[in-house]
Amino acid sequence: MITVENIKKARKVIQPHIHKTPIIYSNSFSKFINGEVFLKAENLQKTGSFKVRGAFNRLSKFTSKKVIAASMGNHAQAIAYAAGCLDLEAKIVMPRTAPIAKQEATKGYGAEVVLVGDNFQDAMEYALSQKDFVFVSPFDDDDIIAGQGTIGLEITEELEAIDYVLIPVGGGGLISGIATAVKSFSPKTKIIGVQAKAATSAYHSFRKNKISRRPPRPTIADGVAIGRISDRTFEIIAKYVDDILLVDEDAIAQAVVLFLERKKLVVEGAGSIPLAAMLKAKKKFQGKRVVLIVSGGNIDMNLVDRIIHKGMITSGKIGTFRVMVDDMPGSLHVLTGAIADHGANILNVTTDRLSEKLPIGKAKLFITLETRGKRHLRDIFADLSKKGFVIEVDQV
Repeated sequence: MITVENIKKARKVIQPHIHKTPIIYSNSFSKFINGEVFLKAENLQKTGSFKVRGAFNRLSKFTSKKVIAASMGNHAQAIAYAAGCLDLEAKIVMPRTAPIAKQEATKGYGAEVVLVGDNFQDAMEYALSQKDFVFVSPFDDDDIIAGQGTIGLEITEELEAIDYVLIPVGGGGLISGIATAVKSFSPKTKIIGVQAKAATSAYHSFRKNKISRRPPRPTIADGVAIGRISDRTFEIIAKYVDDILLVDEDAIAQAVVLFLERKKLVVEGAGSIPLAAMLKAKKKFQGKRVVLIVSGGNIDMNLVDRIIHKGMITSGKIGTFRVMVDDMPGSLHVLTGAIADHGANILNVTTDRLSEKLPIGKAKLFITLETRGKRHLRDIFADLSKKGFVIEVDQV
């Protein structure tokens, strides 16, 4: 098991190669919990994620000239970048499902990219079979963990009296390193891991006190879509981590949108899950000093519009509903006038007059609104109901 001394040595090794990322106080996020919320902005790190810390610490000790790694994206880019800086040959194995943007970024750092299988496990098994290269795990490696732990040193040196640190968990390398460092200098600080509900190996392993394999399902937090934590990370998590929370896809999408809206930060799904967890469990963090580890910003741009739309729906800032009206002049005007009185913006209206179950002389409207949030949307629906409109809505 690594120690804080390993992490201090790692910092000396990687310092010339990485950014010391800022710790940003968020007034708007602090208001959510009536406390203090700080963001450790690893999305501003070189290659766009924390992974470069562990990559440089591991590769700086290489005796071989050939490195191979398996990754969904961030570890791939980190290894490719570090290998290029250290004059090593890098081959990166990625599943075919890895975001194209991350594949291209990895190639851009000079690595050979090989696409194998449909998930991380397939890619890793292939990488392990390539005996001409030395394999570097994204989390099951003491040097990798120590490198990630340098984040914990930076946090404890800059902030005091931290109540909670919320950390994304995939394979467990990041939380293992940070927990080791933070608990060494601030033992009263509670370390909280966060996983997506689509990838829960660490969550179930923590609660059962034994490693649990849980094949991941598709998730916008692809950076934590790992099916099994390692023996090494499980041991550290069991020793230092106080709890692990789960968040669903809607909450993750909402957190991505909040980072964009409130902090003007581009944060990928995996980097957004600590904020999602804090918002889900507001009472737990009321009045506390909380650090959120914003682990990366390598979001798939092809998914951004869908994630934003999903997040806006989850927060109630976009609402969709169906309403039946008389198919005659003026009906739509009355409906839209009532919506306008509430200051909502109509984004889209489609009309159905031909469905089998529609009575003659009636039309069904499908309406999408832009609103200020769920309360605003509920007020609009209540007013429309008072005016005699029968509305159908999936959720508010």
